[in-house]
Order: sequence, then structure tokens, then C-alpha cells
Amino acid sequence: MSTAIVLSSWSPAQVDPHPSPIVATIDATQVKEPISKYMYGMFIEHIGNLINHSLWSEMLDDRKFYFAIDSKPEAQSAGATNAVRQRMQYKKWRPVGPDDFVTMDATHAFVGEHSPAIKLETATPHGIQQSGLAVRKGNSYVGRVYLAGTPGARVKVNLVLGAEPQERVEIAIPTLHSEFVKFPLKFTVPGDSDDARLEIVGSGTGSFHVGTISLMPADNLHGFRPDTIALLRQLNSGLWRLPGGNFISDHDWHLGIGDADKRPPTWDYAWNAMQPNDVGMDELMELCKLLGVEPYITVNAGLGDAQSAAEEVEYMNGGTNTRMGALRARNGHPEPYHVKYWNVGNEPYGFWEIGWTPLRYWVIKHRDFVKAMRAVDRSITILASGAMPDEMTVTGNARMATGKVIGEFGTDADWTGGLFSKCWETFEGVTEHWYARSGTRFDLDIGQHDPYTGGTTMPARYGYVPVKQSLIEWARVPSNRVRIKAEEWSQYEKLFPAITNKKIFLSIDEWAYTGTPTDLKLALAYAMVLQEMFRHTEFIKMSAFTMGVSTINFNATESGFNTTGLMFKLYRDHFGTIPLGVSGNSPQPAPKWPVGGEQPATNPGSPTYPLDISAAFTSDRKFLTIAIVNPTEEPQSLNLHIEGVQLAGAAQMWQMTGPSPDAANVLAKPTEVEVKENTLSSVPETVSIAPASVAVYRFAAASVGAATAHIEDQSALY
Repeated sequence: MSTAIVLSSWSPAQVDPHPSPIVATIDATQVKEPISKYMYGMFIEHIGNLINHSLWSEMLDDRKFYFAIDSKPEAQSAGATNAVRQRMQYKKWRPVGPDDFVTMDATHAFVGEHSPAIKLETATPHGIQQSGLAVRKGNSYVGRVYLAGTPGARVKVNLVLGAEPQERVEIAIPTLHSEFVKFPLKFTVPGDSDDARLEIVGSGTGSFHVGTISLMPADNLHGFRPDTIALLRQLNSGLWRLPGGNFISDHDWHLGIGDADKRPPTWDYAWNAMQPNDVGMDELMELCKLLGVEPYITVNAGLGDAQSAAEEVEYMNGGTNTRMGALRARNGHPEPYHVKYWNVGNEPYGFWEIGWTPLRYWVIKHRDFVKAMRAVDRSITILASGAMPDEMTVTGNARMATGKVIGEFGTDADWTGGLFSKCWETFEGVTEHWYARSGTRFDLDIGQHDPYTGGTTMPARYGYVPVKQSLIEWARVPSNRVRIKAEEWSQYEKLFPAITNKKIFLSIDEWAYTGTPTDLKLALAYAMVLQEMFRHTEFIKMSAFTMGVSTINFNATESGFNTTGLMFKLYRDHFGTIPLGVSGNSPQPAPKWPVGGEQPATNPGSPTYPLDISAAFTSDRKFLTIAIVNPTEEPQSLNLHIEGVQLAGAAQMWQMTGPSPDAANVLAKPTEVEVKENTLSSVPETVSIAPASVAVYRFAAASVGAATAHIEDQSALY
């Protein structure tokens, strides 16, 4: 990865010359395909503790004892950012007393390769402990522990907040036996602590073993955090793509079903982290139910095989008369999940992906997977994992495949084209991933001559150079990638008419702007991405933002929307679903950099530069909505013309802004960015647009021309 520049100040030329006022015309007779609810989708994968800490309520790390227990200092992840380190780092179990009283016993293991065994002394307690737990006064915490031991062992499980006797809660365990037995736990804590400690200690004679242990707040929702679930449900995202991601390519889904305490912990070689396998397929389906979204499942086509993928489809969708459906029922879920959307493999084009294979072999593999999956359920919608020339270029895969830095149509550096050419009849949709990098641009010349060995790891600087940008230039970078997809899709439609005939669609399965704080300016950039996707609803039907939990701030006990979450909620709550034509008197400027890589031939955005404007009817056509992004540090004047619809009465406006582009919402600090609602007495002809802002206007539509009637029936699907 390149070193990104976080911009705290902008280059002097904030905005290119443009007309003042800017004129925008909304034409209600120019309607486009509806905006699918799946356009607001989210992506999540098991990266270290990301899911376990953000969504799952488990308070203990390594609860199945994958790692050895000792008093050695924790190793730090070299070169990792704080955020990445937090996702990868685990709270360690430590011995209570000398290390040599705790061993990892492989002959009497409860789950996984070994379980901790603790030797006892009559007068001195010995055992294991984990600190760093956050608890709040008066709250209850529930769990369970599996223990085995000799009759002379006297064991307690203690939750310790401090050194005083009244700052600890103790649970005495009944007599142990040679076989593991589950004991329930419940603590009601006497105070607040961000560094509470759970101890499993014993005294007496003999020894005892710990199988697994779990501790969650008592108010958990089927194992999930009620606070983060409540926030994410408000986003009404349509779908969540899960469970991976790079993670999926060496993950066996079978290890994540059944009794959670008996699922073995495994090592994730994609992210070099341990996974306890507590949040498996059944839990992920419960997550989607709690969030009110549809699941979109990616199957392991890295080290996985077609038979495993077919079994997964049967487990999720099969009746109880099928082998895997019966297994699902025995696991407590008799009703099929009826998962509609399935993705074959994650980023199979990427040489970083576990199980990577060249395009000519991948199309064979893809066909095998689809055949096996459809044999189980012919009703599913299958998406093939693609990569257009722009993605192949900026990731270095084009150069690896063909020796040329620029991906060319019809070559091995055109992964999506290969899918259309070799197996177009096997899928309904094709996917794309993209990640924009803050403070850099992809330089075609540097990309051509940068040292590159063609190995399995992309050089740190490959093809990217630091660049100083104005705010609007910086904010446009991610939507450039959407515009490139539209240009390339147009080329595919010419090369492969079956795309249009079969109505094959595009899903942007992963997308994000990396190397930059989550603040107001990032929300401006993401709003422009959404609006660029809205301009291409004829083929972009789905997307999944990386990551779903990147829309919220959270710690162990608190959570709240960040600026990204506020932006998604603003559009989902108030923007319409039937896009309309927008014209203006201020076209976007020509590209500043050579076309190729991440630079499209035509810059994205509406012809209202520097503003970016979208308009849409609500699905019932009772309201006209207009979204305006001002990615500059100056107020802008806009003359608004609306044609093809009669508007009536007062209007509403929701505006998201803050004191500066760097304004952010941080837990335990005053809120800097808000969405405020205002009522307008009439439809304004001239509008003043606040600096660094996103605004959505909603006008009542008194009457609408017949040109939109054909959209009405379709909109019910969205």
C-alpha cells in the first residue's frame, strides 16, 4: 500500500472559473431506471476482531484458547495502523500466579487443538485471567463456562473491578467431574470500569481444565450488540454482502455452524488473524434479520470447491427433506433462509487472493461452481466476480497478466471481458471492486516504470504518486471510478450484445476512499459517489460499501453515527427513487490528468460545476427530491428551474454540514457535523448552497406528466 497524504489544507486554486449563478434545470419528463434499495448496500467481512467487536456482543477474546497462555508481552503488528492493529490484536489470557501452573493440554482438549489445564495448590489460587473488559454499574453480564477437573478442585469465576472486596463479584462453581460440564454465569456489577478482569481460579488439590468461556451483556440481541444494531438498522441498507472479502478464500463455512462452543477456532491466512468462528452463517442470517436487509453471500472459490458451495446453498435454502437443510434444522433453524443473491469468489483476478488462478482457468472454475449451485437451487441470482481494465490497471494485475501497465479490452488484463466472452450465460450480474487512495493519483508513466517483480505482493508505491489537490479535486477521486465503470460498460455493450438482451447488471460489491479520516469532506466524496451511481441505474443495480460498520463510531460500550453514516441515512431517508434528468450551464472541466487507470475520459458529476446535483421522484411520485453537494469551501449561488411537474405548497430541506471540511463526529466529544431540517414557505428560484455541504430538498408534486407512468409499477420493487 502507498503512503497516503492526509490533506489538512488545500491548494490555492479552490475552484475553476464557473458561471455565477449556476443554473440547474430539472426535467421531470426525463426519467431513468429506478434506484434500487440495493444501491445502498453494505459489505462486511471477518477481519480480525472487526465483526466480533463492532456487531457481536462477546466481551472475551480467544474464548476457545487458540493461543498459549503465559505472561510474555504482547507482540505488536509491525507497520500496521492503529485501526488495523485494534482489529488484529486480541486481549490475552494471562496466568494467575506463576506460568508453570498453566499448560495447554492437547490430550484433553474440549475444542480446537488444546485446552488450558491448571495445577492447584491448597492455599494459593491459580488460574487464568483476561483484563481490559468494559462494564457499567448496575448492568448484568451473562455467559457460560465449560469446566472439568478433579474432585478436590474448588473453582471460582470472578469479575474484578478493583482491589477492594466490594469491587468484585464471585461465582463459586459446584464440584467438577472428569468430563466437561457447562456452568451458567451471571454478574451484576457494582461500578463502572474500562479495565475489569475476569478470573477463572481454583485452589485445593489436583487440577482443572477450562473448555470454553463466554461473557456478554445481558441485553444482547441473539448475541449481537443492541446499540450498533439499532444504528445500522436506521440506514435501511437493502442488503449486506458477507462473509467476505479476502477472508472467504480460505474459510470453510462448515466450521461456523452448530454449537458455537464446539466450533474450533481457526487461523485466517488472508488477514493473519485468529477467528473463533462464533459468527457463522446462521448468526449472519440473524444479523440480516435484525438489520432488516437481505443477505448477499460470497462463496469460497479460492481454496474452496464447487461441492462445498453447493452444500452451502442447500444449507441456506434447502428444505428439511434435503441433507443440508436437515442439518440446518438440527442446528435450530428449520425454516430455509431463501437467500437470493450469490457471488462466486472474491476478487479472483487479484494475485493477492488465496487460490488465485489465471483467467483462462478461472472461467472453467466459475462454470463448475455455477453448475453445482444451480443444481441445488435454480432460483438463485448469481453474480460473477469481475474486474474491468481500470481495476486491473491500478492494482498491478494488468501488468502481471500481459506485461502492459494499462489493461486492454479483450486481453487477460480484462477479467470482466473474459467472463462475458467465455461464460456470460452463467450469471445474471457481474461485480466490480474499487478503492480510491487519498492524497495520491495513479500515474501511467510511473506505473509503467516502477520497479515490479511480478510476485504475489504489490510494491508499496506501485503506480501512485503524491498529489496536492483542491477540495473539489480531492472529493471527485472516488466518483471517478464509478464514471470509468460507465465508460467501460458502454464498450462492453458494443462488444457483447447479450449484456443488453439478457439485462445483465453490475454490482459494485466493495468501494471506499482509503487513507483519510472519517469527516465531513469524506461524506462529500461519498455523496458524489452515490449520485454518480444514480446516473447509471440502467446497469448499476447493487453496491456494497466497505465496511458496513464504517458508518458508525464504536467502542466497547458506546456507539454513534459518524459523518459517513449520517450521509447514507440522509439519502436513504429523504432522497427519491426515480432519477430525473439534470442539465445546467456549467459543465464539468476536462480531465487534468491523462486518461487511463483511475482517470475517466469525462469527469463525473452534473453539468452544474462545482456543484453536483441529482433529482428523483419518490416511488409514489408524490414528491420531487433534489440533492445538492457543494464540495468547495465557498457558498455557491444556484438558480433552480423545474420543468414537467407542477409543485405545490411548502418544501422541506435537510442540510448536512459543519464548521469546516475536517469537521468530524467523535465519541465522547461535541458533535461537529449534523443534519438539520428546515421548512421553506415556497419553491425558491435562487438557492444559496452552504460551503462543504450536502442538502436534500423535497417538494410536493401537484401533478406529473404521463412520461413517468411506466416507472410506477417498477418502483414497487425498490
